[in-house]
Amino acid sequence: MALVHKLLNGTYILRKCRKPRVASCPFWGTHFADYCSSSFQKPVAAPGKASSQRKTKGNLEERHQREVALEITSPEDKPEISFDKAIKEEMKDHFRRLKDDIVKYWIGPEGRPLHEVLMEQAKVVWQFRSKEDLDKWTVTSDKAIGGRSEVFLKMGKNNQSALLYGTLSSEAPQDGESGRSGYCAMVSKIPRGPFEMKRSYDWSQFNTLYLRVRGDGRPWMVNIREDTDIIQRKDQMYSYFMFTRGGPYWQEVKIPFSKFFFSNQGRIRDAQYQLLLDKISSIGFTLADKVDGPFFLEIDFIGVFTDPAHTEEFAYENSPELNPRLFK
Repeated sequence: MALVHKLLNGTYILRKCRKPRVASCPFWGTHFADYCSSSFQKPVAAPGKASSQRKTKGNLEERHQREVALEITSPEDKPEISFDKAIKEEMKDHFRRLKDDIVKYWIGPEGRPLHEVLMEQAKVVWQFRSKEDLDKWTVTSDKAIGGRSEVFLKMGKNNQSALLYGTLSSEAPQDGESGRSGYCAMVSKIPRGPFEMKRSYDWSQFNTLYLRVRGDGRPWMVNIREDTDIIQRKDQMYSYFMFTRGGPYWQEVKIPFSKFFFSNQGRIRDAQYQLLLDKISSIGFTLADKVDGPFFLEIDFIGVFTDPAHTEEFAYENSPELNPRLFK
């Protein structure tokens, strides 16, 4: 009977013990409140300690409220994300560019009078003076097919040139398909107009490609692509060699357009065709000399000019235009 009396008395005391509310103590968790409710007796603090505890509790609540207020931003500070507004701004920008193109077209080629364009003897197409000039180019290597060559492009000393550098590796990828590897390239991006329309360069009044470069003695291949929408011709290009001397001195390279030979998928074709200078899409530089190791090529500018001493129209006789009897 004594044991039953103690159990009933303990249950009565437990029911009389009040459970503290979590809402009144936001910095206490629910587990802490449950722990307090499981005690049989509620501790009673001294009057002096109770006032200090209430003051400390108030300070903690104020600090917690300030931290929460800092984390929550007001609706005015939140950035507005509107896809309709972004689309409208993009359309306005394209129409503005289209308007500028129409105005330039009525003035003349590239917005200049026609007589100035016809009298022009030299022209710089690409120069490298800022990061925006580098954004007009892209670099690639045999890493795209599993190779180990690396290539990088950055601004040169004093932001007066572009430096193409990296490491060439002719080790074939271990995929069981590719038997050859080892190339690095730098290619200009296709110019775009309003509404992402493709543009092309018109070099029909010039006859020579003009470059100012500084290399390490390696031979490079200069590639020019025509603007075409035919899928069968996407791998066609016109190429010619560029030999660098090495050393600290700059060299000026002049390559007549009549020297560029026609190739398809990297193979020189038997039938040679002349380069159409009024539909130039892009130009590029490729290194594939099978010499493993580091390399670099520094480019000051790339331009075109008219050489009055060069009168050759096409350098290769195996052309359907020059020798039609060879292709009957």
